[in-house]
Amino acid sequence: MNTPPAKMIAPVHPTEAAPLLRHEFALDEGHGMVTRAILRTSALGVVEAWINGVPSSDELLAPGWTTYECRVRLIEHDVTDAVAPSSTAVIGLRLGNGWYRGHLGFTGARAVYGDERAGYAELDIHFADGHVQRAVSDGSWRAASGAVLADDLYNGETIDARLRDDSWLRPGFDESGWGDVRVVEFDLDLLVPRVSPPVRRLSERAVEHVWSSPSGKTLVDFGQNLVGFVRVQVSGPAGTEIVLRHAEVLEHAELGVRPLRRAEATDRFILSGGDDVFEPTLTFHGFRYAEVSGWPGELDPAALTAVVVGSDIRPIGSFACSDPLLNRLHSNVVWGMRGNFLSVPTDCPQRDERLGWTGDLAVFAPTAAFLGDVEPFLADWLTDVELERQGTPHGSVPVVVPNVMKYLDTGFPEPGATAIWGDAAVWVPWALWTAYGNEQTLRDAYPLMTAHTRSVAALLSPDGLWDSGFQFGDWLDPDAPADDPGKSKAPAAVVATASAYRTAALATEAARVLGERDDAEEFAHLRDAIGEGFRARYVEGGRILSDSATVYALAIAFDVLGGDDRQRAGDRLAEVVREAEYRISTGFAGTPFVTDALTATGHIDDAYALLLRREAPSWLYAVTMGATTVWERWDSMLPDGSINPGEMTSFNHYALGAVADWMHRTVAGLAPLAAGYRRILIAPQPGGGLTWARASLETPQGRASVRWDLEGTDLRVEVTVPAGTEAVLRLPGREEETVGEGTHVR
Repeated sequence: MNTPPAKMIAPVHPTEAAPLLRHEFALDEGHGMVTRAILRTSALGVVEAWINGVPSSDELLAPGWTTYECRVRLIEHDVTDAVAPSSTAVIGLRLGNGWYRGHLGFTGARAVYGDERAGYAELDIHFADGHVQRAVSDGSWRAASGAVLADDLYNGETIDARLRDDSWLRPGFDESGWGDVRVVEFDLDLLVPRVSPPVRRLSERAVEHVWSSPSGKTLVDFGQNLVGFVRVQVSGPAGTEIVLRHAEVLEHAELGVRPLRRAEATDRFILSGGDDVFEPTLTFHGFRYAEVSGWPGELDPAALTAVVVGSDIRPIGSFACSDPLLNRLHSNVVWGMRGNFLSVPTDCPQRDERLGWTGDLAVFAPTAAFLGDVEPFLADWLTDVELERQGTPHGSVPVVVPNVMKYLDTGFPEPGATAIWGDAAVWVPWALWTAYGNEQTLRDAYPLMTAHTRSVAALLSPDGLWDSGFQFGDWLDPDAPADDPGKSKAPAAVVATASAYRTAALATEAARVLGERDDAEEFAHLRDAIGEGFRARYVEGGRILSDSATVYALAIAFDVLGGDDRQRAGDRLAEVVREAEYRISTGFAGTPFVTDALTATGHIDDAYALLLRREAPSWLYAVTMGATTVWERWDSMLPDGSINPGEMTSFNHYALGAVADWMHRTVAGLAPLAAGYRRILIAPQPGGGLTWARASLETPQGRASVRWDLEGTDLRVEVTVPAGTEAVLRLPGREEETVGEGTHVR
């Protein structure tokens, strides 16, 4: 097999329509039957592939978004069934703009990585006698435009069914109207095998309601805020254009599109005159509602189906309890993760942003690792975190990964190391280690962990404080003005120094796990110096500077305080949340840790009261307002049904849903005592009027579960422990007990 390597190729005369690339060839004769055929594809942009008219896979938006300057995924699929029956093979590719060439970020920028879509393919055909024939993308291929006239992740897709003709995918097609391709300069060493799960259609939802808005618009409700697109089945006169606009919420009984900012989120379908089916697979939207215009005749709800799209992450954890609102909250967390784990872990899936904000994931990673098997997905993303860190002038973790910010005119320079956001470099790998116990994953991330920890150390003042440079602080404090989300009660330096302490502590533990003794000693000294500085500057008699819930939550949850100060701080935290009448007073920094801090210092009733509060700001306020995902702001929608006036308002952010981790560990009572759940802690702490709760998890050792029921003061607990492990039972009012594999009732 002496075939030259495949090349990235593009049409010589590109248009805005999605390019089609085609290559037809005869199979080599005299070698017996085809025994195996493997197709490998990639793209600058996104690519869909066919062999002899058969899709090569069910993947969408492949190869996904990576740090394109350093690596581009190579996707491999077995296509034997499509090749074997024929003596001729046709490879067909359709290219979309995707993240590479489409709009990206919140400045209106487009084509930030490059202005030319290109495709890559190599097909290896194995025969019975051992002969291998290879066909590759090169300058001999042909190109044309098809039915997709425009595609953009933010703006949507336009499909003209009158231009559909699938004959180009099959042998014998007349290529006379097609044009030439050119080889695009591209370093083939950047191609890497895909290890992250593919993006796929995950499920479908039918229309729940169709009605006319006050302005006469036809609106449809799919009953769930989701990420994906609408499949349309329709018949009508040729040339009829149907337009679908998407949004997460309604405002004044009309489609609420203001939070989308520049994202048009609009699909356009032009009918052929026959029976048409449209699936805009080169885009995705975050939506619950759609506005439909141009429909021929009366709209049949069955003609529209919402297709849920996301990275195909295996669900492994579950939670339920006796409170329907808490169950809805947990469901909202699950849906928020499902929608935002699409190729990369994003902040939101609907507006002109959808970026891999590191801070959101830093606090949400433990929850994510319980809900789904996210290790391959997040380990792959951490590879890009390290690559992007190496590419910054200051060697610090960017606030978004992949780091599109370096291409955007945002009006302010990219910050250096940042607390919580940059700390994702340490907190996320540690969450994966805790959940799955895979030492190789921790070792792979270790250079990133140590580099970030040392970059933080270099920024500390002589007395161990992180009190300089840009910080997000307690982002989106509910008391911050709508137009100034960084203005929080908690001083940024206090938040940053507490976070630095946690980062140094986790880096110390990672070094010990991996046997890096010198590093462990270095980071332990750093941790101790930060702790001493924090306590000396910010703590007095158990009170912490600013006297806000966030500073107490972080200092307690991160173990910065010792002795009596820790308990005094916990007592004061409980007072603060009571004084606020259990309304949330924390932002992105404090919220994930406030219930843990209350619990750890003996204030479980206050933690439950905080969780169960229904008035804004609270976790359950959004639920009472009909939310089906977690909001970015505590009051993304105001009580009167109007959208928060801030420029930045999303109805699908997972960061504040990090409380689900506490629900798993404390309400249900299922937590790891050793990495990968090699030892399990069963320690439910009933409260809040709940009469039962349960959780289950497919751990690396097998299925673990707990269910408790409360009848009066009698607590019944049923526990399942996987083979080869043991569980420690810490039940209220009882002696601690260790049990082995099997099911136990207490």
